[in-house]
Amino acid sequence: MFEHVDPFIGTDATALPAPTGLAASWWWPKPQVGNTHPGAAYPFGMVSACAYSGAYPTGYGRYDLSTEGLPPVLHDGLVASGFTHFQQSGTGAIRKYYNYFRVTPMLRPLDDLGRVWDIVEEHAEPGYYAATLSSGVRAEITVGPKSAVHRYTFPAHHDARVVIDFSLGGLDIPFGRTVPLRAHLGSIGAGCAEGEVVVEGAPLAVRVECDAPGWRQMLWYDRRLMPGGTRLDFDRIRPTTLRPFGLMWAGPTEPGQVVELRFGFSLRGVDQARETLHRECGPIAPGIPTFDRRRAATTAVWREHLGTIAIDTPSSDKHQVFATALYHSLVKPCLAPDESPFWPSPGPFAFDIATMWDIYRTHLPLMTALVPQRAVELANALLQIAEEEGNLPIGYRMARGADRFSRQGSALAHTFLADLCALGLPGVDWDWALVHMNDDLRRTYGEEYLQKGITHPVSHTLDLAFGYWCTAVVAARVGDRTLVEQLGARAGGWTRAFDPTDGLLVDSTWYEGGKWNYSFRLLHDMAARIALAGGDDAFVGMLDRFFGFGSDPVRQPGLTPGPDEMAAGYALNRFEGLNNEPDMEAPWSYMYASRPDRTAQVVHDVVHQQFGTGRGGLPGNDDSGGLSSWYVWASLGLFPVAGQNLFLLNAPAWRESRIDVGGRPLTVETTGFVEPEPGGPAQYVQSVHLDGAPLDRPYLTGTEVHGGGRLLVGLGPEPSGWGTTNRPPSAPRPPSDRRPTERTSP
Repeated sequence: MFEHVDPFIGTDATALPAPTGLAASWWWPKPQVGNTHPGAAYPFGMVSACAYSGAYPTGYGRYDLSTEGLPPVLHDGLVASGFTHFQQSGTGAIRKYYNYFRVTPMLRPLDDLGRVWDIVEEHAEPGYYAATLSSGVRAEITVGPKSAVHRYTFPAHHDARVVIDFSLGGLDIPFGRTVPLRAHLGSIGAGCAEGEVVVEGAPLAVRVECDAPGWRQMLWYDRRLMPGGTRLDFDRIRPTTLRPFGLMWAGPTEPGQVVELRFGFSLRGVDQARETLHRECGPIAPGIPTFDRRRAATTAVWREHLGTIAIDTPSSDKHQVFATALYHSLVKPCLAPDESPFWPSPGPFAFDIATMWDIYRTHLPLMTALVPQRAVELANALLQIAEEEGNLPIGYRMARGADRFSRQGSALAHTFLADLCALGLPGVDWDWALVHMNDDLRRTYGEEYLQKGITHPVSHTLDLAFGYWCTAVVAARVGDRTLVEQLGARAGGWTRAFDPTDGLLVDSTWYEGGKWNYSFRLLHDMAARIALAGGDDAFVGMLDRFFGFGSDPVRQPGLTPGPDEMAAGYALNRFEGLNNEPDMEAPWSYMYASRPDRTAQVVHDVVHQQFGTGRGGLPGNDDSGGLSSWYVWASLGLFPVAGQNLFLLNAPAWRESRIDVGGRPLTVETTGFVEPEPGGPAQYVQSVHLDGAPLDRPYLTGTEVHGGGRLLVGLGPEPSGWGTTNRPPSAPRPPSDRRPTERTSP
């Protein structure tokens, strides 16, 4: 799988073939760009590194700020002013992104720092990024979990240099700069320096070592060298007084001469940064390069992670799309144990959870399936955040401050924790978890829900009702039956969010969608939801209208769409076609009304028309792998119902696949399989066998999936009666006693 990954997918504006059939009727409200970057990254690692142009939103690429339609161009081509560390992956609508400690290889005076060079050649693979600049300098970067190693190959020059800017951060758009609050750095010996910048309230420390024997080492301030200076200290920095500052090595080069830099990072001071660097990259040894050793180690870890799924397809393009989707699903969040800068205790810490609203349905279940021990680590990190800061976050960056993402959703971590609890994964103190899950239900929108039984935006009512249901799962696990009953009663409050006269959500305000986009989420009591809509036929009719059956093709927003154009699009009340997240689970709602054939049709068109190869191969922001993980699950013929320990079954896009579920192989085999094509007919499930026994229900429990085994799916060109009798379960209230047998990782 490693060789099939293309990290450039999603880095450019969407450039998919014109959709046909059902897919042509879906409307895209969000930016038509994946917002990914091709930089070096480590699976769930703290550090990434990439060419820096200042473009929105990752710092890589050529686009200006965009929140809808085609992204406007900031640079005519690919350019770089250097190479930065810490990038988001696929997100949007947040101005201040990381991009700290820019490294610029230069053949010009320091006055030219900040100018851009054309990128004339690029290469990327998991854990490795390389670019040749028009200056003639070749850059290569690899990373470890908390470290980075740069290798620069210079042409002949009498005074080449490598410049590190400690003051740079953020993006080259209005109000997009991150200005350090405080900083200090110092030379501590030949080829070695240490420093720390406080950025967005987080103290980010670095140990940097340069293997360039005979080169001069100097600090600089305001683009002026400080010969003989060994330390810079800034106690208070304001945007109006900021002048760039940093560190430089300079000297003559022969053709092809190589200079290597090693970075160790920490949020807990330079001592820990130094220890990290030497642990991950070895002690510095002049003449013995680190780069190849670190790259090989990171490559091995990526091969292991990407090897958790294998697919059988004759199409190299489809293999590339799948492999890259899996890769993008394993980049975030950043797990940084023992690195919290905000409290002193050791233990798990995580950031770049941006945002739970994007990832809780698909990405976190994939993480739980493939690397359950990392999922447990993330769960404990979330609980530690709640312990120290008072809430389970909806989003969390490497920054101090209130949870700025709370408007997007409520109680979403609860779904993740409920799944872990139901699976019996070891390593979480569920009594401790229950305290924070229960308390968190009363924050922000939860207070109004308690008082009035409903809150607006009304989508938060659905979130909170399900949060109560998920918390009751944990209460049952620890044996608190009284709390189960209390929580279960409040879990039924979702009904107040719907208008019984039309079966849709009541009028409200909305975040990136409308009432139709939010009306078909997978609730814990879908039987009651369908009854509220008027029964199966009425519910299916509403879904058919929402997905555009029989509708005309739509025109997508162009560059800088106006308010009237966007309002007209929203008025279509149409599926967003995986351009955005609010309705990404809606295709599976059909299955609760005994219409798995409709699910098959919709999912077929999304999988085969909304994802492609090349830089423009994503239909919208990848959002920390939320979009890519949807593709992984859907193409495998499985879809997680987050928080309910449930997976819905559908026709897979592969003749055969194998999933390493926490060390237990689950194979998905088919009979009657025909290689699917974009715009071609869907295939429909005719029968399913699990470990040889017929399965007449259209779902597996999470416990069954995590237990591994052999799933045999019979396919055909026409809908069958399979999955129409035994529907996926609906549970108005969680069971009063839910104590799974804890399993251990093999």
